[in-house]
Amino acid sequence: MSSAAEQLASNINLSAFSKATELKKRIWFTLGALLVYRLGTYIPLPGINLSALEQLFKQNESGILGMFNMFAGGAVERMAIFALNIMPYISASIIIQLMTTVSPHLEQLKKEGEQGRQQINQYTRYGTVILAALQAYGIAVGLEGAGNVVTDPGWFFRITAVITLVGGTVFLMWLGEQITARGIGNGISLIIFAGIVAGVPSALVGTLELSRRGTLSAGLLIGLIVMVFLVIAFIVFMERAQRRLLIQYPKRQVGKKMFQGDSSHLPLKLNTAGVIPPIFASSLLLLPITVANFSAGGPDWLTNITALLGRGQPLYLLSYVLMILFFAFFYTAIVFNPDETADNLKKYGGFIPGIRPGKRTAEYIDYVLTRVTVAGAAYLALVCILPEFLISYAAVPFYFGGTSLLIVVSVTMDTVAQVQSHLLAHQYEGLIKKAKLRKGARRR
Repeated sequence: MSSAAEQLASNINLSAFSKATELKKRIWFTLGALLVYRLGTYIPLPGINLSALEQLFKQNESGILGMFNMFAGGAVERMAIFALNIMPYISASIIIQLMTTVSPHLEQLKKEGEQGRQQINQYTRYGTVILAALQAYGIAVGLEGAGNVVTDPGWFFRITAVITLVGGTVFLMWLGEQITARGIGNGISLIIFAGIVAGVPSALVGTLELSRRGTLSAGLLIGLIVMVFLVIAFIVFMERAQRRLLIQYPKRQVGKKMFQGDSSHLPLKLNTAGVIPPIFASSLLLLPITVANFSAGGPDWLTNITALLGRGQPLYLLSYVLMILFFAFFYTAIVFNPDETADNLKKYGGFIPGIRPGKRTAEYIDYVLTRVTVAGAAYLALVCILPEFLISYAAVPFYFGGTSLLIVVSVTMDTVAQVQSHLLAHQYEGLIKKAKLRKGARRR
């Protein structure tokens, strides 16, 4: 069966794509939804002085606002209705995942299948609204205290800002779910992907303009382009890397016949945590800088911490690497439970050759996963620290690496896999229809 699937996958071509009308509808729906999202990033909040906002953002773009602006496709610097983007939903999802390990109710819902999953999704939506409301109120108060950014400060502006920003986040959450259901899948990831990619053309143009003026040497520009392609290839290789554990199933007897036991593999991804570790690490490190920039004339200790955690400083680089390593192990422990996996294997009669089922299997899976995660965490730290060296020591004004590059590459790989699965399903349906027609012709 697997060889037939591989042969069918190799036969996918443009003619198969042209015949897949359902897939083309899904792609057009996805593109239309992303276009709506991009239009919303240019609609500003009411009561905002855009020129004063531009000056404020230039002063704080090196902090956490700059990172959020990258994910939001420039909506933060324009203070658009989608300024919060989908980040409250991601934060709520992570919080719910963390709570499933300590809450028996959520843990039970997780085991109940589709119905439990829907209930957990509902809790995630409630959490999204609460987090978005808190963040929107903080943004409104921060804008009022940042000078003349707000034309008419007061409770009316705060209420309208909170309603508008929360409504924008809820709309994006709904839009992502629609892309997942009626588009090509991965709706939330594609929204973040569209926000990051939207800023790439202007950054490329700015870099080429610096090279034309002579600020950036031609050799350094060529080396930067080559390095980007090498890093992309490295990310693709590492994201596909797996440690496969052989799973053997015992022989079974049906009637008088004895069937040979089947075998399969338990894949352990090299990077189980995904892009969560660099996102958490960046947010925590950039938070003191953002607070210091907003609170001019703050305490001396905050100023000293900000100076030590400045981009390119040894303490910043060391803290960034250590936080990525910590969150890689922490989040992997949250999303993958060796005990639950060992129990499922034992339930269905599967076992790892040479390892006793049950507790010993769980310990062995945890042993292998820990060592695999060491390589995955080191890979994340290397990819994310490379842009920091380019900015600080090579004076490169533009970089396309770290968290943004990880998100873009992983979402692209997932989207290509989704398109291929739709094409495979379409070709399987075509083969089934042809087989039925042949049987009908033979009967006649």
